Amino acid sequence: MKKIIIPFLALFLVYSINVNNAFSEIKMPAIFGDNMVLQQQTNAAIWGNASAGATVTVKTSWNGKSYTVKAGADGKWKTKVQTPAAGGPYTITISDGKPLVIRNVMVGEVWVCSGQSNMEMPMKGYRNQPVTGSNEYIATSSNEQIRLITVPRLASMSPLDDFNGSWKLCEPENVAEFSATAYFFGLMLNKTLKVPVGLICTSWGGTRIEPWMSEDGLKDFDWVKLPDKSSVPEKLSQQTPTVLFNAMINPIAGYGIRGAIWYQGEANRNEPVQYRKLMPGLALNWRNVWGVGDFPMYYVQIAPYDNGPTGLNSAFLREAQLKASTAIPNFGMACIMDTGEKDCIHPANKKAAGDRLAYQALVKTYGKKGFACDGPVLKDMRTEGNMVFLTFDNAPNGLTSFGKELSCFEVAGANKRFYPAKAFITNAGITLFSPSVPQPVAVRYAFRDFIVGDLFNTEGIPASSFRTDEWDQ
Repeated sequence: MKKIIIPFLALFLVYSINVNNAFSEIKMPAIFGDNMVLQQQTNAAIWGNASAGATVTVKTSWNGKSYTVKAGADGKWKTKVQTPAAGGPYTITISDGKPLVIRNVMVGEVWVCSGQSNMEMPMKGYRNQPVTGSNEYIATSSNEQIRLITVPRLASMSPLDDFNGSWKLCEPENVAEFSATAYFFGLMLNKTLKVPVGLICTSWGGTRIEPWMSEDGLKDFDWVKLPDKSSVPEKLSQQTPTVLFNAMINPIAGYGIRGAIWYQGEANRNEPVQYRKLMPGLALNWRNVWGVGDFPMYYVQIAPYDNGPTGLNSAFLREAQLKASTAIPNFGMACIMDTGEKDCIHPANKKAAGDRLAYQALVKTYGKKGFACDGPVLKDMRTEGNMVFLTFDNAPNGLTSFGKELSCFEVAGANKRFYPAKAFITNAGITLFSPSVPQPVAVRYAFRDFIVGDLFNTEGIPASSFRTDEWDQ
């Protein structure tokens, strides 16, 4: 009998030890893994799961320093590590007795890249919808200093802690599937700053802005109906307020970042008044959730597109985006009035969007000088007889149409009827008139669903569509 009991007891002990080890293994969210990028020169948050009450040690190879933290009753733990100036690769060893090593870690600049389909659109393009020059850019994309991670599409009624994904190296097969706008943004940062860049893409085509905000972030917007958590539909719509924040933002919230870029608005084009308030609301919401200060957010103004006969002229939404750009600090807009396509809502020239977002960051966040980031913005309008004179900010070296006739200006009298205007670039700005309007009171530039902008500063940044009136239509 003893011969039977003793082996059984030994087997039980071995099983118990193995089970305990299994439960004590460190579990890390997807945002922490091989090939990741940490934000440089900051106290970067790192978190994960272990067994309840376990002592967890985090050791960083760049300084040999160890950080100790105790897991809570739910096994969750969180600490912060001091990151050096940009560099790498490094390792991070996390242990509760059994070490887990995160390898090939870079330290540099990290940006969240979010929005709807124009941010989601991969470098390889959508079906029958290309990205200009994509084949060459993909073929030459190998870059040890750029790292990519994509949060998959998912909606949730409650905040999630993790997602299914992993950091990818910047290699052709990975770049082909990654956001084109985000990639061009990161490439410009890397080339200019000469530091590693981490890009976190979390986007979903066709979505409104409200799903990307948290419940707390939406409380100040009384026209937004928050979902009833007691009655969850069998199939959850990605348009439901809060659900994309819960599933696609909350799992990365708190991760060390420099800032965020945003490309969205088409789905909200019929509510420009509300969108003007929601846009800065989104930034303030994310800043509050991240808890790392008023990090910058730069966004792309939607491109002109023929939306058809239904709904408002999308120029009203572009106007809302332009006005929102000065609503809060560390906020800015990249204009792409020259890249729209009449019959495709996804402009092929994604490099213009990514580059112009990068100009925003390089000038306003990183303090680079010698180049422009904003296009001409109307400063003043005066009339003299049937002549209208416009002056502009953000055009220190003047204006240009790059040799084309200015064709996007319209002028109206008190009857609110607009007529095409003859417009000319002068040393002072723009002079324009219409023979049909003897007493002009209002001017509009490119204020249509679809139109190709033709006014730029000499640095090549286009002017947004704009108007001097406040008429409803």
